[in-house]
Amino acid sequence: MTRTLYRNARLFTADDPQWADAVVVDDGSFVFVGAETDAPACDRTVDLGGRFVLPGFTDAHTHVLLMGSALGQIGLTDARTLGEIQERLRAARPHATDELYGGGWLFDAIEGGAPTAAMIDAAVFDIPVYLFANDYHSCWVNSVALVRLGITRDTPDPIGGRIERDADGEATGMLYETALQFAWAHRDALTTDAQRDADVDRVVAAYLASGVTAAVDMALEEHGLAALERAAERGALPLRVDAHWFILNTGQDAENLAQIARAAELAAQDLPGVRVLGIKLLVDGTIDACTAAMRHPYADGSNAETIWPAERLLPVIAAADAAGLQIAMHAIGDTASTLALDAIEHAIATNGDRERRHRIEHLEYAAPGTAERMSRLGVTASMQPVHADLAIFANWSAQLGDERVDRAFAWSEYEDAGALLAFSTDAPTAPFAALTNVYVAATRSSALDPSLPTVQPQYAMPLDRALAHATRDAAASVGDGAWRGRIAVGQAADFAVLDTDPFVEGESSLLTARVVRTFIAGREEYAAE
Repeated sequence: MTRTLYRNARLFTADDPQWADAVVVDDGSFVFVGAETDAPACDRTVDLGGRFVLPGFTDAHTHVLLMGSALGQIGLTDARTLGEIQERLRAARPHATDELYGGGWLFDAIEGGAPTAAMIDAAVFDIPVYLFANDYHSCWVNSVALVRLGITRDTPDPIGGRIERDADGEATGMLYETALQFAWAHRDALTTDAQRDADVDRVVAAYLASGVTAAVDMALEEHGLAALERAAERGALPLRVDAHWFILNTGQDAENLAQIARAAELAAQDLPGVRVLGIKLLVDGTIDACTAAMRHPYADGSNAETIWPAERLLPVIAAADAAGLQIAMHAIGDTASTLALDAIEHAIATNGDRERRHRIEHLEYAAPGTAERMSRLGVTASMQPVHADLAIFANWSAQLGDERVDRAFAWSEYEDAGALLAFSTDAPTAPFAALTNVYVAATRSSALDPSLPTVQPQYAMPLDRALAHATRDAAASVGDGAWRGRIAVGQAADFAVLDTDPFVEGESSLLTARVVRTFIAGREEYAAE
């Protein structure tokens, strides 16, 4: 590759020193970072026009195929009432053939927070409708969808899930947690390889236009693996993709451990398009749906059990740790994150001390002292600032209804404790745009509705640290910190060029800033028209 000087720029390095005005790229890596006057001779010079440059973002927790599918569905996040949701369904019905899919709706858009099949039937009754909630931990369906999925009053709840029922025992149209498997299995059976290929293409285009150069898929399964491999083989996957294999609690240790063996088998292979790093488990659900496992009950007096009880979880985590797999556990409530750390400590005691970098995902409300415990154990805090957007916070806080709300999404606690803090979006449960994510982290304000007043500003963090958690630390969360994530000599030349400098224009400019060029390993993979 031609040795290229990129000059006349303001480069945020996420390193020390923090700023530079020129870089030299050779053979996919930075070979010089600093002042242009000190740069070595080059074969080619690119003038960046004084623009702001930063390391490429790593979306350290996302769902690639699911995000691609969501980009092609009815978007409902900004539908603030049942009437708006129904109107969008009516508008979409003439364009649908056999089924209709949508996603992103919020519980507080439904009065009383109790969606029913009849509510969808009032808009679309003749074909199945599947509407995934904003957190993708529940699915709202209409009556004909219940029939198509074969769900009746006699259908048992799966382990870790619930089919919502009325007083007479009839399904109401809501599927919670692992009960989503009815909808997922049905959709997977109907989705073609061509559709999955289109999903991957949508994700690649969206991420590159957002300055994202790497993504970590947090629920990879066989269909997704095959789609990523096909994309790589046809030269359509410039993104760096890592993945965690999804492990479902079957209730049987032998079956659970067989899933670990499959993850270990994939991790040992040099796969086209994706590097399988480890496993992903759902220890609990979400606070919005009152399915996250909490030490104290919700405001309505209810609570939830963990999806993985300790007797099932500990042997799985110990086996994955022994196999050298990175373990990522979804744990939103304080009971769940405590159990997750107990399982990691058990694995360490079982398998002995060695280098390991496990993760806990989300940590929306964790018990005091959790951050310090994670720091001692070397466990990464993988968090999603955009989940704290104030436009979707009201329902979250109402479910807890007490002083626990004051420690919601306490990112700075993990930073202060010395734990590795990696930012991501968990797309499609939230907008995938990296700059939006950083805006929420740096302001504790709403990107969906900027007119809302800031809440809990004590958890907002300086812009440079927010950017570093989304670039440098996100790359480090998958063990890549030594070779990518910073603009530094020896690091991969993954970087993005913006049309706005948020350090000059202020954090609010992140909502309107545009990525104009994205580079991966020194190759320009995206240029805005």
